[in-house]
Amino acid sequence: MSTDSTNPPAAPEADDYLERRALRRGSAGWLLLTGLGVAYVVSGDFSGWNFGLAEGGFGGLGIAMVLMGLMYTCMVFALAELSSILPTAGGGYGFARRALGPWGGFLTGTAILIEYILAPAAISIFIGDYVESLGLFGLTSGWPVYLACFVIFIGIHLWGVGEALRFSFVVTGIAVLALLVFAVGALPDFDASNLNDIPVDASAFGSSSWLPLGLLGIWAAFPFGMWFFLGVEGVPLAAEETKDPARTLPKAIRWSMAILVFLALLTFFAAAGARGSDAIQEAGNPLVEALQPDGEATTLSRIVNYAGLAGLVASFFSLIYAGSRQLFALSRAGYLPRFLSLTSSRKAPYLGLLVPGAIGFALAAATGDGARMLNVAVFGATISYALMSLSHIVLRRREPNLERPYRTPGGVLTSSVALVLACSALVATFLVDVTAAFIALAVYVVAVAYFGLYSRKHLVAKAPEEEFAALAAAEAELERN
Repeated sequence: MSTDSTNPPAAPEADDYLERRALRRGSAGWLLLTGLGVAYVVSGDFSGWNFGLAEGGFGGLGIAMVLMGLMYTCMVFALAELSSILPTAGGGYGFARRALGPWGGFLTGTAILIEYILAPAAISIFIGDYVESLGLFGLTSGWPVYLACFVIFIGIHLWGVGEALRFSFVVTGIAVLALLVFAVGALPDFDASNLNDIPVDASAFGSSSWLPLGLLGIWAAFPFGMWFFLGVEGVPLAAEETKDPARTLPKAIRWSMAILVFLALLTFFAAAGARGSDAIQEAGNPLVEALQPDGEATTLSRIVNYAGLAGLVASFFSLIYAGSRQLFALSRAGYLPRFLSLTSSRKAPYLGLLVPGAIGFALAAATGDGARMLNVAVFGATISYALMSLSHIVLRRREPNLERPYRTPGGVLTSSVALVLACSALVATFLVDVTAAFIALAVYVVAVAYFGLYSRKHLVAKAPEEEFAALAAAEAELERN
């Protein structure tokens, strides 16, 4: 029945409603989840971040990376606490549902879905570009490659979550090893003068050799600084398939972030210092470019090139997983059509995998514009970050006595820092790609109309996230009486 007392009750659910929507419990420990957290992000180390050099230069992108790293660090500490309180597949939607009500939960979940449906579509295009550039099987980048990506990797997810996470862990390990090999090969050529070799725009306010496009360049580089960390917040979405989630999730989130910070610093300095910021600022494959000062391929550059493909596969694969779990949770609770949360005999949300996959493939095949889709994904991500950080603050102040197996260091100060930086990053997306921002807003308008006119009147009270919120409402009512 409906969980909103202002709405008429929905038709009662069948007794086996949740049984037909069950995930496989206990499939992942902290090590696999740490690998999942790194997998979400690792493709961003191989490409994408370097376009921020064209927005802010080495200094501007460097400051943006530090600030966005601070935002993610503060946010994942807050998420570690929230996931220990509510370890369900809803992740960010579930946290916001408890703190901000049904509207807050829906807006957060929708923002997360925008990120996790658009990002794999973009990455499938990048995989096609890599396949073509490497001359694999004589293929060119196009819809057959995109289709193969979705069919093969969604197929592995349908096989089972344990198998999927182990596959992701192996591919991610290959990509991380390649980043370390890249650094070993590039750092001997490191020259500090290469870092700030982008020509200075004297007309830009506050411009210098380190900030060639001025102080505003720092802000414009925010979305690209995010690419070193974008997606790590998806770890809590594996909560219902995790062993001892209250302990495992916070540990995996912290370790994932620590590894990503290390890889970001290593990659950023090694690539720019070896080849020069100016040379790699528009490169589709900046790490390979950094290893080829004369434009001639070397054994090491070929190895890194192939490993870049592994990094893209790891992120593509894991983001499909995250999107399916967020869609599963929203559907199970009635925010989206309920049939989307049905699971197979292997406990995989098959429609939650197939429907976003079909949408992602259609977008990739129709547009071929990976950069635009990534910018739309970033816009959705920043909205969800702001709402999740706000949820932590609200729950800390409204329910200080709520049992918290893990507590965020710094408390609301930590999540407040994340909130301010997330809002700043949201505004920065308009500086980079205003069209992408308005596309995301248009998707939001359609989703909000659906929720306001229909689904908010048909929420499922027995869904874990809704029960958690209902319990809070009942406790508050008892206190008032």
